[in-house]
Amino acid sequence: MKSPLFIRPLAEAERALLRQSLRCPDAFTLRRCLILLHSDRGQRPSQIAAILGCGTQTVRDVLHAFAAEGLGCLRAKPKTPKTIHSAWPKDRDEDLRALLHQSPRNFGKPTSLWTLPLAAQVCHEKGWTPRLLSGETIRLVLKRLGVGWKRAKHWLVSPDLEYARKKKVRDQLIEQAASRPDWVLGFQDETWWTRLAQPDVFAWAGKQPLRLLANERGDGKEALACYGLLRADTGAMLLRFVEGRPVSQVTEDYLGWLCARLAAEGKRVLVLVWDNAAWHRSKRVRRWIGAHNRKVKREGGCKIRVCYLPVKSPWLNPIEPKWLHGKRAIVEPERKLTAAEVKQRVHEHYHCEPQEPLTQNAA
Repeated sequence: MKSPLFIRPLAEAERALLRQSLRCPDAFTLRRCLILLHSDRGQRPSQIAAILGCGTQTVRDVLHAFAAEGLGCLRAKPKTPKTIHSAWPKDRDEDLRALLHQSPRNFGKPTSLWTLPLAAQVCHEKGWTPRLLSGETIRLVLKRLGVGWKRAKHWLVSPDLEYARKKKVRDQLIEQAASRPDWVLGFQDETWWTRLAQPDVFAWAGKQPLRLLANERGDGKEALACYGLLRADTGAMLLRFVEGRPVSQVTEDYLGWLCARLAAEGKRVLVLVWDNAAWHRSKRVRRWIGAHNRKVKREGGCKIRVCYLPVKSPWLNPIEPKWLHGKRAIVEPERKLTAAEVKQRVHEHYHCEPQEPLTQNAA
C-alpha cells in the first residue's frame, strides 16, 4: 500500500508567499496555491480534491510538480502552438467575422449568445465547411483573425480555506429551514443603483460599433444604495433604499424592520445568509443581533440565525443574479434618471411596495 502523498514542510517565507498568491486573479495559480496550502495542513489528495472540486490525480500532479520545481510550479507553462485544421476554408474568414456580428436567432437558434460549437454548427449548415468542425477549430480561426473569444470557466473557486465547511453549514441551514414552516430562509445583500446606467452593446451590433453618449454628471448622487433580502419561501424581494451608504447602524435598522415584518406573519426564525461585508461582521452588528435574540427569547418575535458565506463566493448567494437582471431592466439610454425614477423602476421590477429610505445617522 502506497504511503500518503504530502508536500515537504514549507518554509515560513514559502507559506507567506502562497497565502499572498491567493489574491492572484489567475485561476491556475489560485488553485495550485490552495492545493499546496491544504496539503501543508496534512490533508490527503482525495480530501483536497473533494474540497476544491477537482480530480485526485490533479492534486497529485501539483504535489509532484512542487517537489520537482518548488514554487515555480505556480506559473502555467506555455502550451505547444496548434495549427488550424485544414478543413476550414480561408476564403470564408470574413464571412465568419460577419456571422458573429449577427444574433444566432437570425439563424433559427433559441439563444442570443454565440458559443464556439454553435458557430461551428451554423457554418456547417450554411455549407461553408464540408463537415461539422470542433469549437476549438473555430477558436483558432478567430484567434488568427484577431477576434477575442473568452470562454466561461468550467469551475469557480474561492480563496477561503474553510470553503467546504462554510458551504456545508449553509446547505444544512437551507435544508433545515425548508422543513420548518415558521422559519424563513433569506439571502441578503446590498447593491448600488446607478442613475447613469447604459445598455449592453452586443457582438452583433454591426461593423461600426455603437457609440453611447455619456450621461451628464454632477447634479447630486450618481448611485443609490439599497438593502435587499430574497425570501426562499415566496421568492419575494424585501428592499429598503438608503439615504447615505451601508454602515452598521443602517444594517441594524434594516434587520429590525425585517424581523418586525416577519414576526407579524408568525415567523419565529430568520435564517440570514450573507457575505463578509464590514457592516455585516462588525462588533456592533454582532452585539445588536445577540441583544435582539435575547429580547425575542423573553418577549417573543422573530429570531435571527446568521450564516456567513465563504470569502469571495457570490455564486452561493441567489440574490446576486437578481441584482444583475434588475440593473439591466431599469437602464435608460436616452437620459439620466432621477433618484425617484430609479426607485420607482426598481420597485416595479421586483413587485415590492415602496418603503421610506433608511437614514444614515450623523456620527
